[in-house]
Amino acid sequence: MKTVTLTKLAEAVRLTNVTPEINTDDVKISLTEINRPALQLTGYYEHFEAERVQIIGYVEYSYLVNHLTREEKVKAYEEFVSKKIPCVIFTTQVVPDEDMLELAHKYQVPTFTTDRTTSDCMSEIIRWLSIQLAPYISIHGVLVDVYGEGVLIMGESGIGKSEAALELIKRGHRLVSDDVVEISRISDNELIGSAPDITRHFIELRGIGIIDVKTLFGVECVKDTQSIDLVIKLEEWDRDKEYDRLGMEEEYTEILGNKVVCHSLPIRPGRNLAVIVESAAVNHRQKKMGYNAAKELYKRVQANLSKKRD
Repeated sequence: MKTVTLTKLAEAVRLTNVTPEINTDDVKISLTEINRPALQLTGYYEHFEAERVQIIGYVEYSYLVNHLTREEKVKAYEEFVSKKIPCVIFTTQVVPDEDMLELAHKYQVPTFTTDRTTSDCMSEIIRWLSIQLAPYISIHGVLVDVYGEGVLIMGESGIGKSEAALELIKRGHRLVSDDVVEISRISDNELIGSAPDITRHFIELRGIGIIDVKTLFGVECVKDTQSIDLVIKLEEWDRDKEYDRLGMEEEYTEILGNKVVCHSLPIRPGRNLAVIVESAAVNHRQKKMGYNAAKELYKRVQANLSKKRD
């Protein structure tokens, strides 16, 4: 199971730590869901998810401070923080009182504040955790940003994936990852690809070795992450195999349960892979905008046949 440290979460969403003495590096977050303990502060703890990040907003704080005696408030606080929760975040400029801070230190519960509204803070934390804790795999391939479309180039080792990527970079497109692509499933409709830290911005070219794309071609030629919109599989030309020549029906490949449009490109000497990949990316974008060249050609042929019959 993937986890992220509380320290990274606090830095990413800009939380103010009001209990800096408590170590947050060892606190691991493994759930994207968060909890707003309304019922829990009244004493109802059935079905309570203690592993979630806990958020106390203005409404909960007003209830504790204005509607409970000090003894009742302390009891509610203690029952809450003693459940081994990962942290508590006070939103909407709410500042935790001394009773809360004292109990936080007693039970070693990191406590934070933020000026953001509760809904804004919750949505930002969920968004960030969804990315960090998303299911992921590592696959062999090259990921390039071509005209804003994330193109994942796959194929057997030595077939020319890196060479195609290098030509695309020279034509003004951006490299995300060569050789190994780490893919995270952000949602049912989105896959995000990135490079492992150790190989980021490097390309391996057989006969030459390792080159640093960022150093050779400039920072505008690299990118850290990119959504995966299209998969292109390179394969050796097989004269006995039937290849799609019209593209009337989309073919798909499945990655982490998500379907991605996939094209199989036969490789022969003299084919300009970079131009073909560019054309595939632009054609894919055109289809997303509602225009399909193959269907348009089909309509013209049908219209022409109708005229001849008349």
